[in-house]
Amino acid sequence: MNEVRKVPASAGAEWLLGGFGLLRKAPLGLGLLGALYGVLALVMGMSAQRNMGLFMLLELALVLAGPLLLGGFVFAARSVDGGGKAEPGQLLQGVRSGRTARLLATLLPQVAALLLCALLLVAMVGPAALAQVAQAVEQAGAQAKPDPTLFATLPLGRLALWFLLVLVIGILASFFTFVATPEIMFTDSGALAAMRRSFRACLRNLTALLVFLVLLVIAVIAIYIAIMIVGVVAKLALGEVAMQVVVQVLAMAVFMPVVTGAMYFAWKQMLSGDGATLVAPAAGFEA
Repeated sequence: MNEVRKVPASAGAEWLLGGFGLLRKAPLGLGLLGALYGVLALVMGMSAQRNMGLFMLLELALVLAGPLLLGGFVFAARSVDGGGKAEPGQLLQGVRSGRTARLLATLLPQVAALLLCALLLVAMVGPAALAQVAQAVEQAGAQAKPDPTLFATLPLGRLALWFLLVLVIGILASFFTFVATPEIMFTDSGALAAMRRSFRACLRNLTALLVFLVLLVIAVIAIYIAIMIVGVVAKLALGEVAMQVVVQVLAMAVFMPVVTGAMYFAWKQMLSGDGATLVAPAAGFEA
């Protein structure tokens, strides 16, 4: 197995530029894949206004489908990078190639992080204080001008510390999955081995990852402003619902291909060997 490579800090910019480059290379193909994901998320969001039970069911389905679709996105990214096409059928490439269990296993770090954050919240703030927070929020929501004294006795310091810990835990959890999906899709690595390698790659290349994250935030803000302008035009022409549809679909049509393309290039630089090929894995998600 190839060792994790050290890359310069500028590599973080190259990953993001590579993602945009792939979208420029196949705007219709990759954009369509992102738009399809946006439609799925939009349908799930709208279902909350109809039936909360249906919403919860669809949300769970989308969470479970997320890793599988992500595998399809990075497969499409590699296809376009190699001169091929991006097609809707590629979204299920992970399922067709027998990698379903391995891709689903990448949810484990997020689940573990969520449970840890919940335990920390109870331990740091306490059940009584949490009940007080919930009551204050409910009362403030019922007032046109919330009374500041509602929050005067809340443990804001402990809540702020908890939010900081949540941020750190979330970032560390993402290290396990940042390049794990392409590692699973393009090698014979098991899920646990792929996540370990992803974590090591992120730790060894923190500066590149930091550059990538900073530039990604800037790019997201700039693109979202442009999309919102288009959304406002759609609202003026067709109404509020049209704006929601346009913003959601356009945002995913851009962000999903760019981010997953960047993940592919990050994997290519940090983990991929010269002979990395599509290898059919064994069943399960062994380490």
